[in-house]
Parts: sequence; C-alpha cells; structure tokens
Amino acid sequence: MNHLKYRIQKLTTIKELEMMQRVEAQVWKMDPIPIHQTFTALQNGGIILGAFENKKLIGFLYSFPGFIKGNTHLCSHMLGILPEYRTVGLGEKMKLKQAKLAREAGYSLITWTFDPLESRNAYLNLHKLSAIGAIYSVDHYGLMTDELNQGLPSDRIVIKWNINASKRTYVVNFSKDKLLLDVNTNEEPVLTDAFANIESSISQIFFVAIPMDFQAIKRQNFNLAKTWRIKTRPVFKYLFNKGFQATDVLLDERRSLSYYVFTRETEVLKCQYRFNK
Repeated sequence: MNHLKYRIQKLTTIKELEMMQRVEAQVWKMDPIPIHQTFTALQNGGIILGAFENKKLIGFLYSFPGFIKGNTHLCSHMLGILPEYRTVGLGEKMKLKQAKLAREAGYSLITWTFDPLESRNAYLNLHKLSAIGAIYSVDHYGLMTDELNQGLPSDRIVIKWNINASKRTYVVNFSKDKLLLDVNTNEEPVLTDAFANIESSISQIFFVAIPMDFQAIKRQNFNLAKTWRIKTRPVFKYLFNKGFQATDVLLDERRSLSYYVFTRETEVLKCQYRFNK
C-alpha cells in the first residue's frame, strides 16, 4: 500500500457519479447523494474529484458553489476514502488538487465542516493544508444516523481555506500552562486551572487536548466519547466567541493525544508550531 499508484481526476459522467455513490455508501453506511443533485452541481460550478487505482474508484471529493455576504466560494461537502486507502496521504492530495482546480475556476476560498474530535481530519485541515478553523457550531446537522456519527451531537468546526495564501511558516512552542483541557489518570477529559482562570489571562495562544483516535473510543466506551463531546464544547465555544481561531494541531503519540492550537484572529498569519515534548 505504501507504493500505491493512483490518479486523481474530475468526475464528469453519470457512470462515474454512479461509482461515487457506491464508494459513498461503503464509507458512510447511508443512502448516497442522488445523482440528479451531484450532476446538477457539476453543471453549475461544482467540482467533483475521484481517486482511481487503475479503474477502481477508491475515493471522492464533492464540492459545489456557496455564497456568503455577496461573495462566492466553493463549499466542500464530502470527502470519502475507502478504509484500506486512508493512510497513504490521499486526502491531502485530493484537497490540493481541489484547490488547484478551484483557483483555475476563479474561487479564492473553500469552506467545509468537520468533527472537532476527529484528530486525523483536524491535522489534515489545519496543519497540512494551513486552513483555519473559523466557527464552532453546536449540533450542526442535528441527529445523524450514519455509522461514524450515530448517537452523538453533531458539533462541527467550520473551516475556511484561503487557497491563494502562502503556507504559514513560523514557530511557537507548546506550553502546558496554556492547556485548557487535558486528561486525568483515567484518560477522561478534564478542564484545567488555565481554563478556570482564562478570564484574567492575556495570552494570545491556547491549547486544547483531543483523543488521537476518537473512533476507537466510540467503539470501546461510548459514554467516554460523549464525555469528550460535552467537556470540549464549552472550551471551543469560549475560544471562538472570544475571537480565537483554530490554527494548527500538534501530535503527542506518547499520550495518544492531539492538541489544538488556538490564536487570536489578528495572530492567525503566524502559524506553523513546534511541539517540544
């Protein structure tokens, strides 16, 4: 799998969209998007990509035009990759191809949502792509019944990716004194003294822990997964409401944790961080 040969191309035909439906059903375990919807999006400024191993579709990326306050952007709605192909960097390659095609079509901004407890997605979005977590939305989609989301409130972070901006390049060191949520000896999320005293803090940077493998927690201890959602929610809400944005993710494999990096909106251009263990 490390030597996987694949190609990424636009999906443009009904037959290709039928292939996308089959991958979508396998990935999300739910009814796929109707072809009349995806085909219509294609005819009106949408971009749909497929990743192929030989003739086999192994992943797709579906996006369509969005509109905010008089400005058009590309709304990236769904990325799906077959499980056996998720560790070869395919998601990043598909997003970069999407950005290239979006620039050629005249877009300058791509938006999407993701579950803030999904570390792999957070790391791709914020660290690898240099996008920004701009908004926190509580129970964004309401009740969801697909295999990955069933049973939990659908809290989401809204990503804004300026595809004309250069990659962020400077370094800030991790500081446990600015960690707002950590885990206790039972591996349960707990608010820290830093969060209790945050109103008096003048710091322009904070960190928030999340599990490195949230899906494993959901399988092994669903009540703990719910606790992660409930414990992180007030921290995320506070930071976004106070003008902070999620700008990077640091990995701590020793503790099986990842750490969000939050900076003030005015500090957002500062961003590639170093984690000193």
